[in-house]
Amino acid sequence: MILEAFAEPGSEEAVLLESIDAVRLPRHIAVIMDGNGRWAGMRKLPRVAGHRAGTESVDDIVESCRRLGVEILTLYAFSIENWKRPKLEVRTLMRLLKEFIRKETRNVNENNIRFQAIGRIHELDESVREELRRITELTERNTGMTLNIALNYGGRAELVDAVKLILSKHGNGGSTEITEETISDSLYTSGLPDPDLLIRTSGEMRISNFLLWQIAYSEIYVTPVLWPDFRRKHLLEAITAYQHRDRRYGGI
Repeated sequence: MILEAFAEPGSEEAVLLESIDAVRLPRHIAVIMDGNGRWAGMRKLPRVAGHRAGTESVDDIVESCRRLGVEILTLYAFSIENWKRPKLEVRTLMRLLKEFIRKETRNVNENNIRFQAIGRIHELDESVREELRRITELTERNTGMTLNIALNYGGRAELVDAVKLILSKHGNGGSTEITEETISDSLYTSGLPDPDLLIRTSGEMRISNFLLWQIAYSEIYVTPVLWPDFRRKHLLEAITAYQHRDRRYGGI
């Protein structure tokens, strides 16, 4: 854990940091980044201002997770359902995504972070796919934290795509036994452990079609903090709450 330099002695962050057991950190943290629109609305700003402010939270949480030693961070950036939003907002989101990738490419690579995009990436605009290809190829040999960005993602769509992949490999009339491992290996997150901790900002009590298979035994932490206001302190609060829970996986 190398977060100490981020916390001033005696600060709330420093106190939280002291309470965290580095041995029991969640390996994989997933985040539903919610509340950008409400954050902007409360300030009488256009919704896109909330999305832009939200990128600052992404920077802070990625850096904090890396310094803490979290192995995998998965961020829910754009869902399949988000295409229903006004066209101007969608275009702006895609532009912000490309700006973020270009800005973060050097930082991610220098910090040994491996970047991945999960979802129906093939349906995104070619300009977005090109930026994703570039950063993915540049960081594919990095051995530090894995950063997953869920784009054009839906949990049900992922399961549909997993079934299609299984059928394409084994054929409709195949006799291959279908197990949990077969399905897990066919998901977008194949090869990664399931999330230990799922964080949702903005206080909404739902999972919004996110990682439906993978979060079967994840600990869920909901905070009323809107995503643009979510910072290192709030992440440490979530991890502290996680470490006070007893994970029994259906046992006693």
